[in-house]
Amino acid sequence: MPQPDTDICIIGAGISGISMAAHVGMMCPDRSYTILERRDEIGGTWDLFRYPGVRSDSDMHTLGFNFEPWRHEDAIADGPSILEYLNRIADERGIRKNIRFGQEVLSADWDSMTARWTITARGADGRQTVTTARWLYFASGYYDYDKPHEADIPGIGDFGGEVLHPQFWPRDFDYSGKDVVIIGSGATAVTMVPAMTDKAKSVTMLQRTPTWMGAGPRQDVWSQRFLRWFPEKFAYRLTRWKNIALRSYFFNLSRRKPERLAELIRGRLKDELGPHYDPKHFEPPYNPWQQRLCLVPDGDLFEAMKAGKARVVTDHIAGFDADGIKLESGDYVPADVVITATGLRLVLAGKVEVSKDGEAVEWPEHFFYRGTMFSNLPNLSFVFGYLNASWTLRADCNARYACEVLNEMARRGADIAVPELAPEDEPEAVEPWDYTSGYLNRAKDMMPKVAAERPWTLAHNYLEDRRDFQSRPVADGVLRFCEAPTASQHEGAAEHEKIAAE
Repeated sequence: MPQPDTDICIIGAGISGISMAAHVGMMCPDRSYTILERRDEIGGTWDLFRYPGVRSDSDMHTLGFNFEPWRHEDAIADGPSILEYLNRIADERGIRKNIRFGQEVLSADWDSMTARWTITARGADGRQTVTTARWLYFASGYYDYDKPHEADIPGIGDFGGEVLHPQFWPRDFDYSGKDVVIIGSGATAVTMVPAMTDKAKSVTMLQRTPTWMGAGPRQDVWSQRFLRWFPEKFAYRLTRWKNIALRSYFFNLSRRKPERLAELIRGRLKDELGPHYDPKHFEPPYNPWQQRLCLVPDGDLFEAMKAGKARVVTDHIAGFDADGIKLESGDYVPADVVITATGLRLVLAGKVEVSKDGEAVEWPEHFFYRGTMFSNLPNLSFVFGYLNASWTLRADCNARYACEVLNEMARRGADIAVPELAPEDEPEAVEPWDYTSGYLNRAKDMMPKVAAERPWTLAHNYLEDRRDFQSRPVADGVLRFCEAPTASQHEGAAEHEKIAAE
């Protein structure tokens, strides 16, 4: 068979793509890879988001890679610091030379006869290019870069000021001396409020429903101690495992004893805010971790509230006029700028049209396999990060597993690796998650199926996933390895010619 253009085609040069490229370099150095990135720089989310205060919403000792220590003094890092980290890794490991920038992937078709993916991409000039690959790795994240969730905000067209969305923040936008209202209660709103108080006349977070949130240190004291006592890589590993264990403990507590965790968070909030604490603004009508918990580094949001620079309003919007927002309670919030931090819109596979032998792949017809591959879809893996922990924890696991599969294929002389699942053997499908976040519930219909038991599940438990990847063999009896039909036919024809000649 003709050789493909590359062994592995990675879609996306953000955290997941850089992780996969680095793992290929470490584990499969004889394999070639190409990264197709639609933007002009690496970083993915961290290159896209430029709104004030953009930062990680989890610690960088777990959002950082397992193979590369995070060296910045801040454990909760701003966007530019994260980009610097990713760029350094891409340069030090020779990844950048394998990236083709400005390439929006349109489609990917698997040809069963040749065991090849054909990937079609479009450049900024509109010209289309085709790349063939043995393996396709989706590192494109899980939300739409072009279109955020458009919440139904009544009467916003009547507003006379500026309306912005954080995902499309205009460069050098000046909000000095303006009344700013941020509609939303998630991580983006919690980040932007304290960051904008330095210039704005006033900053109001207008929420329909509160979110559980808690203060945490921007710098990790134990990380600094470990660095004084141990070599850098060992200190990083200790900090990483400390944070994994701590987050796992609190998440498990939220499932076993949600009232206890709620009381703990409530007590911390009261300590942080003092007389500024009002349960109306800080106690949601759901248990902790039924939606993602919001981190407030160094309590910056609470400090801004106590200083009178910011406030939280919990109400429903009745409408707008030219100068502000009318609330159902009868209150009025003046505004010069309205920021709609109302959530993301999830997509799968970066909106790429994926097909198998020319027939469109319908994701809900397939089961997740080991949280990264899919039933009856060959030579394809995917990153869908943890909902209750750092995205990179799953990205690193999946990248390592993909490399292990590729090495097993090489050992067997196989062209294809496919998780086989016959219709009669399909397990009962269950809900893909037990979270109530709007952006997740809106996406359920597009998701692949999930079973309660491994390997057909998408678990959100890093420790259990890690144990599974370590204990379950790559050749587990479900993942089938075989040659491409074309290769088998060629070998058969060659053998027939040899016999005839004899």
